Amino acid sequence: MNKISTPIFFLLAGAGVSASPLEGLQGWLATERDKRPPISEQEFAAAPLDKAAAEEAAKLLWEDRLEMLRETRAAEVAAKEVKVGEESMRYLTKVFGEKPEGGRSLYISMHGGGGGPPAMNDGQWRNQIRLYQPAEGIYLAPRAPTNTWNLWHQAHIDPLFDRLVQNLVACEGVDPDRVYLMGYSAGGDGVYQLAPRMSDRFAAAAMMAGHPNETSPLGLRNIPFALQVGALDAAYDRNKVAAEWGKKLGELRAADPGGYEHLYKLHEGKPHWMNLEDKIAVPWMAKFERRRFPDRVVWKQDDVTHGRLYWLALPEGQVKAGQLVVASRDGQVITVEKAEGTSAVTFLLNDEMLDLDRPVKVLAGGKPVFEGKATRRIAAIAKTLEERGDPGLVFSAGLTVKLD
Repeated sequence: MNKISTPIFFLLAGAGVSASPLEGLQGWLATERDKRPPISEQEFAAAPLDKAAAEEAAKLLWEDRLEMLRETRAAEVAAKEVKVGEESMRYLTKVFGEKPEGGRSLYISMHGGGGGPPAMNDGQWRNQIRLYQPAEGIYLAPRAPTNTWNLWHQAHIDPLFDRLVQNLVACEGVDPDRVYLMGYSAGGDGVYQLAPRMSDRFAAAAMMAGHPNETSPLGLRNIPFALQVGALDAAYDRNKVAAEWGKKLGELRAADPGGYEHLYKLHEGKPHWMNLEDKIAVPWMAKFERRRFPDRVVWKQDDVTHGRLYWLALPEGQVKAGQLVVASRDGQVITVEKAEGTSAVTFLLNDEMLDLDRPVKVLAGGKPVFEGKATRRIAAIAKTLEERGDPGLVFSAGLTVKLD
């Protein structure tokens, strides 16, 4: 029954660990960063942890990463520009309200425009920073790295936004559970696509006057989603498509009341420009915090794919466009409801989700495919933190389960 293939970073690297895992970690952290050996190769990283040790290890690793980010990213933040690979993205900011004790909110607001000369998109960018005013938070308008029609949903946008959020969490005191995504026109196109495929990064999203192209609303299960369009905005059938999405989201919520929170509004008499009536989305979004460990995940891969979403991940070589994985949690039981396009799923786990001192059962196709304990390890904490640089999405254990 235990059809399990455990990734290397969860394996115990030999017997006879000479010091406690936390002592080993503290020694590793005391070494200069550029002289540290890979943590995945260290005995202490593979040794089992109890709950308290896992919590302390996560704290130490995050504090170390936070220090590194502040040292190495301050210049980027001062320049208001991020770069990943060959693409760079500039941005403008405005700050509103007093900083809350838990950190500032962040509103990433994507401009319109698209296929045209740089000057046109520069104008759209500089206009975007003037549009909305949250009661509190950093309102940020990024300048799209390209001038193509698909400004905001190309594959380079996801890592740029990840880096941007990491920088502002570390250097500007942003609360990672209060990051919001919004956009107008071509920026709305981006919201339609980025919100489902990056839903575990954001607290809520708001689409204004955009078009979804080929994407699906299924992945919006755990991210509140506002969509607004002018009733007269007939270009590319934006008004009709938004109405279809509003109806579909209503049906999805009726079938799954724990998810698909949404706001749909058709602005009567308004064309493509809604004269800022759409600003109602800003306070609506502000009501929500990110759902880090939802009890049900609907993961629909777009043409731009990801290796993990919330507490689900896919083994190397299993990631494909168009896949659909649906899984839910109830106590110690995980149920795989659908797994289209993959034969195995990795479950990322921590003590906020369930009791790792007790066995975990995984069901697929109505049958048990795994039952046993998932072991906490520093290697898992370090790997999941390194993958995202997100203190809210750190996991201390993982199970890769074959489904057939």
